[in-house]
Amino acid sequence: QGHFVGSGGGLVQPGGALSLACVSSRSIVGAVMGWYRQAPGKQRELVVRISRCGLADYSDFVKGRFTIDRSNAVRTVTIEMGHMQPEGTAVYYCNADFGPGPSPDVWGMGTQVTDSE
Repeated sequence: QGHFVGSGGGLVQPGGALSLACVSSRSIVGAVMGWYRQAPGKQRELVVRISRCGLADYSDFVKGRFTIDRSNAVRTVTIEMGHMQPEGTAVYYCNADFGPGPSPDVWGMGTQVTDSE
């Protein structure tokens, strides 16, 4: 099993932008990568996933505002979040999903993103 080292997060003004990144300690070539978020008192929810081929699947509530990218070469998944809204306040987690098989998902530790004046 591997782990992620994350960067980014923090306070962002409404309508502002923020980028997050996670760097994996192991290869992510075989994984569908994703970003999830969990708001206070709510379930963790999928924000966006990107396939092994680099095809992104965005949740409706972030389409047109967020962009995911990945680099297998540097074992990194990023998310660029724009036009932030108060409901975007959450802990954001990166994820590597290796699919069916013996390799479990690898989760980042999470980073707080707060949308506020």
